[in-house]
Amino acid sequence: MNVEDRIQALVKLGDFLAAKPPELETAVRKAYAENRWFIPKNSYAAVEAIQKEFLNEQALREWVSHYDLSAVSPLAVGLILAGNIPLVGFHDLLAVFMSGHIAKVKLSDKDSALMTLMIHTLAQINPQTKAYIRIVSRLEDFDAVIATGSDNTARYFETYFGKYPHIIRHNRNSVAVLTGQESRDTLRTLGKDIFSYFGLGCRNVSKLYVPQSYDFQPLLEELHTYNEIILNDKYKNNFDYAFTLYVMNKEFYMNNGCIILHEAESLASRISTLHFGYYEDLDHLYAKLAQKENEIQCVVGANVPDFLPGVLFGQTQTPGLMDYADGVDVMDFLVNLGRENS
Repeated sequence: MNVEDRIQALVKLGDFLAAKPPELETAVRKAYAENRWFIPKNSYAAVEAIQKEFLNEQALREWVSHYDLSAVSPLAVGLILAGNIPLVGFHDLLAVFMSGHIAKVKLSDKDSALMTLMIHTLAQINPQTKAYIRIVSRLEDFDAVIATGSDNTARYFETYFGKYPHIIRHNRNSVAVLTGQESRDTLRTLGKDIFSYFGLGCRNVSKLYVPQSYDFQPLLEELHTYNEIILNDKYKNNFDYAFTLYVMNKEFYMNNGCIILHEAESLASRISTLHFGYYEDLDHLYAKLAQKENEIQCVVGANVPDFLPGVLFGQTQTPGLMDYADGVDVMDFLVNLGRENS
């Protein structure tokens, strides 16, 4: 397959998803049975974001125009995919496929139904894709690896795959910087960055930075518009657990019935909890965040400096093709990999 063949196959995949066929509904139901965090609403949201941002013909052509794919010698690239939110590993699969390498895909047990649908549908659209994308139960006979996991599994990956060309990702979190001048609409929009996928993604905001004497009341009120999230049993169990801990430990917290705000240094927060911290000077804060670049996926705010991975309010879960996880250009890695071994 050449680049044009791949683009056309992906555009047709996008058309397939946009039509919401019965096969998609079946996969969404199966995904929920596999993983109760994957409620149908969230799976459909992930599919829609991929269809619009990744499988758009113009976007695909613009993406590949940044790279010279003409001299890539195909190699086997092992993909170990995460399963924290629906289809989270699709961008890596897309990059390997478009680069011309062969993807050996180790699916996450938590996210197999939707990924399998994507791969099988591509094979139906163009049977030649079967030679380029293979689902495997065990990763072997590979030339390079892209693996995503927790801090603990990342250490294992480093030990096991360190001798191969690799990209290994670990835990990251996203933060939001508020100035106190945000409108009510902006605060409500921030809720998308916090609550989407129950806050399980590395692009979800898990910590806020606010100025001294910040008035939290408008924020709590606007975040309460997402209160239907508490109707999910798994989310509510986490909320009740966190609430009980703060009460028993006599720690200060703020609570609007669907999320708990707690002052803490850590960027990572429990499900249903949002950490916050105060700042006195924005420039100093941004410099501090730059020092934590290996821990941060996105910085949400209105005027985030270019040296940080800034994202506008409400847009963390709709990344484009050039928005690479951990800021590592996967396509550049793959293109150079192919050349080095040609």
